[in-house]
Amino acid sequence: MKIESMHAGEFLLSEGAGNISREAINVAAGAALEPGQILGLVTLTSEFAPYQPTAEDGTENAIAILYGPLGESDVVRRGRAIVRLAEVSEAHLTGLDLAAEKALATHFVIVR
Repeated sequence: MKIESMHAGEFLLSEGAGNISREAINVAAGAALEPGQILGLVTLTSEFAPYQPTAEDGTENAIAILYGPLGESDVVRRGRAIVRLAEVSEAHLTGLDLAAEKALATHFVIVR
């Protein structure tokens, strides 16, 4: 049996008119990522990477959610993220904790 991976934006319940909720982003090299991955911003490189609450490189601050899947890569990847004005499904997010939920809310990304 094949398990279907999550579709781009499947975690979205609602977003701002047009594409106001989304931004094109640079994602640090690394493992494949699924839509709904909570992201932080690496301070030194200004690249997004998976949220890590115990890190000390900027990724300890949740500021976005990856919109579509990204394959594994050893170079920086281009992607899209939800960065503001959206409601998202808690059940479809990866890496969510209470601190991330509160941090996203400051950008008006509300977890339901």
